[in-house]
Amino acid sequence: MEQANRIRRDLLAWYQAEARDLPWRRTQDPYRVWLSEIILQQTRVDQGTPYYERFVAAFPTVEDLAAASEDQVLKLWEGLGYYTRARNLHAAAKIVAGQHGGTFPEKAELLQLLPGVGRYTAGAIGSIAFGERVPVVDGNVKRVLSRLFDVEKSIDDTETEKALWAMAGKLVPRDAPGDFNQAMMELGARVCTPKKPACDACPVSACCIARADGTQLERPVRRAKKAVPHKEIVVAVIEEDGRYLIGRRPPEGMLGGLWEFPGGKVEPKETHQQALVRECKEELGVTVKAGGMLACVKHAYTHLRVTLNVYRCAIEKGTIKAKTHTELRWVPRSEFDEYAFPKGNHKFLDLIE
Repeated sequence: MEQANRIRRDLLAWYQAEARDLPWRRTQDPYRVWLSEIILQQTRVDQGTPYYERFVAAFPTVEDLAAASEDQVLKLWEGLGYYTRARNLHAAAKIVAGQHGGTFPEKAELLQLLPGVGRYTAGAIGSIAFGERVPVVDGNVKRVLSRLFDVEKSIDDTETEKALWAMAGKLVPRDAPGDFNQAMMELGARVCTPKKPACDACPVSACCIARADGTQLERPVRRAKKAVPHKEIVVAVIEEDGRYLIGRRPPEGMLGGLWEFPGGKVEPKETHQQALVRECKEELGVTVKAGGMLACVKHAYTHLRVTLNVYRCAIEKGTIKAKTHTELRWVPRSEFDEYAFPKGNHKFLDLIE
C-alpha cells in the first residue's frame, strides 16, 4: 500500500509539471475524449493530432458526426489506416446521437457496448471524462507495469495481461483517476520507452523493481514476432473519355469502404499481365489488355508489405459489373480528391494524368 501511494503521488506530481499540452487534454467533454482515444489507437500522437483537429473542426458535436455520410468520415480519416476504426466511430456516433440523445454513457462497462470501444478505450473515457476509478492498459502502460513490478512472463500471454490489468486497477487512485491514467501513458511514451528508458528522469524509479534488479532492458518480455509477409499486387488504371474506373471496397475487412483501382494479388508463376487479365475478369467481368507500367511503389501495413505494380489498361470486351466491389464509378482526375483512397494508392495518383 505504501509503495502504491508513493507511485501515485510521485507520478501525478510529475504529470502535473511535465504533461504535454495536447488539445484533447484541455477538455473533459466525453465526445472529444472518445474521439481522441479512437484516433490514437495504433497511432502516434504527432500523427493523430492533425486528424483530431480536423474532425473537431468538421464535426464539433457527436450529432454532427452522426449526421455525416460515410464518405465524409472516410475522407477525413484518409491516410490514418485501420479504417475499421473510422467505420466504428461513425456507427458509435449514430448510436449515441440516436439512442442516447447525444449523451455518452458514464460507466466504462456501458461504454464498451459502443462499436469500437474496448476495455482500454472505455477506461480512458470513463476515467478522464467522468472521473470513474477504472484502469487503462495499453502498450505503454504494459511496459511501465512490467518494469515497475519486474514481470518475468510474456505480456502477450492472456494470464499475464489479466495480471497487468489487476495491477493497474490497484494503482488507480480515487481522486484524479483520469490524470493518473494519462500519467501512466505519458510515462511510457516519453520516459519508460522501449529501447532506452530514461531511468534517471523517471519520477517513480525509486519504486521500480526492474531497475533495482538491473532487468529494465529485458522487460517487457514478448513473444518472438512472425515474419511480415510480402505480396505482389497488380493495379489496373482504366481510362475512357477522360474518366477513370474506381471501385468501393466492401465495408467489412481490410480498407473497407475505401475507393481503389481494380486489381489484386499476383498468383505464383503468373505474369503481371496475366494477373491483370484474371483480376479484371473476376472483379469487373471484362477482358482487358495491359499497357505500359505507370508506377511500381512499395507500401507497408503493420501485418503486410505490398508492391503495387500499376499498369494502364484498356477494356477489350465485355460490360463492366461490380462483382467484388459494392459500387463502380467513372471519375475524372480532377475529382480524385473527393474520394477516400488507401494510402498506397496515393503514392501513384499524381502520376495519372
